[in-house]
Amino acid sequence: MTDLPRRDFIRSAAGTTAAVGAMAVPKVYGQATNDTLQVALIGCGGRGTGAASNALRVDNGPTKLVAMADVFENRLEISLSALNNEFRETPDKVDVPKDRRHVGFDAYEKALDALNPGDIAVFATPLAFRWVHFQKAIEKGLHVFMEKPLIADGPSAKRMLELSKKADEKNLKCAVGLMIRHCRGRQQLHQRIQDGEIGDIIAMRAYRMQGVIGSCFSTKKPEHKSEVEWQIERFHSFLWASGGSFSDFYIHQIDETSWMKNAFPIKAHAVGGRHYRHNEDGELYVDQNFDTYSVEYTYPDGTKLFFDGRNMLGCQNEMSSVVHGTKGSAFVSKFGHSPRGVSSYKDQEQNRRQRIWEYDTPKLSPYDLEWEDFVDAIVNDKPYNEVPRGVEASLVTSMGRMAAHTGQEITIEQMRECPQMFAPDADKMTMDGPAPVMPDADGLYPIPKPGINKKFEYVIEA
Repeated sequence: MTDLPRRDFIRSAAGTTAAVGAMAVPKVYGQATNDTLQVALIGCGGRGTGAASNALRVDNGPTKLVAMADVFENRLEISLSALNNEFRETPDKVDVPKDRRHVGFDAYEKALDALNPGDIAVFATPLAFRWVHFQKAIEKGLHVFMEKPLIADGPSAKRMLELSKKADEKNLKCAVGLMIRHCRGRQQLHQRIQDGEIGDIIAMRAYRMQGVIGSCFSTKKPEHKSEVEWQIERFHSFLWASGGSFSDFYIHQIDETSWMKNAFPIKAHAVGGRHYRHNEDGELYVDQNFDTYSVEYTYPDGTKLFFDGRNMLGCQNEMSSVVHGTKGSAFVSKFGHSPRGVSSYKDQEQNRRQRIWEYDTPKLSPYDLEWEDFVDAIVNDKPYNEVPRGVEASLVTSMGRMAAHTGQEITIEQMRECPQMFAPDADKMTMDGPAPVMPDADGLYPIPKPGINKKFEYVIEA
């Protein structure tokens, strides 16, 4: 990456401290190739289960799942059942007896206690808890794989960068689930672009248009659930828990195009809105998301990325990223995260007759490759810390989201220095305690109001 935005960002984090306990932890170096890397899964939803599966499939270092943790027992049991079924022919890969299945807000600590220094912690909970779990893993001398996004606000970004420095001091390897950067096809395309195959990049465009995905839309809370329980269960609906549908889903397209550009954008302006906010049964959706987003990102040299996102049923779906250069263009993604269709062209319309090159080994999954690279760094003791880049990708994604939610042009400096921290007491949260946002008397949560709330993405009314 160009070093100017990152250098300025890290300087902005100077002086921000994150207390990592005084426990002395020896430096952890790569495991010997005949050692088994034990894995603990923290956050047992679909993405966590997928990450654990990828971890257990690597062939460049023996791995075994030994502990699991979640705030919901049923989610943990469903995940364990799926993993046991997947690895039924190699049952020694999954060894999680009842005494190593932990439920509750302190479950992550118990699961991490099952590991030894040099083992691997997988964090796939809502992002609000990322710094809490990362801090504990560093204390215990654990390598960490954490899902994106890493943060949704400026204060959390600074905290994560400080923790990242602590991890480096202990030689801990840290991976972030922006798996496209590990795709061999995209790596080849990146090199071709750097070599000038399509000329200088003049514009990029990216799309993530889909139906109702994950928990991005939510109706009013059922009476038998607590607010914290409901909001964690429906985490895509709440900015504090996920950065909303924008951060959780759109970060991939924003990161992969920025990679091709070798820079992150420095400002954004955007539009977005909420449209018909009822489900098929007529129930009102009360989440904090917009249904549509359109962002113009600007890079240091003035190049633009035009991003469009939508979560609506019955509309045209598309998930792709395109780079335009002075001599041609390229598909960074053509069919979602699959490497199929990654290609370069002599024209601007991606006409197959003008195709220069296309990746010819699409069977290799980026989800598996990111784990191969991570375990290789552990086993062979290679420098490996994706947290600073993961924080930057999360921050510029949040910058676009904030631009849409406030109706203002937002610079990267404004985003990183915005004092609004969505979940300041994530380390103290309990299932019965107050949630970071609470509904009004009608069961409605605070939503963005562009042009009215200009400094913060939402305001909690007194």
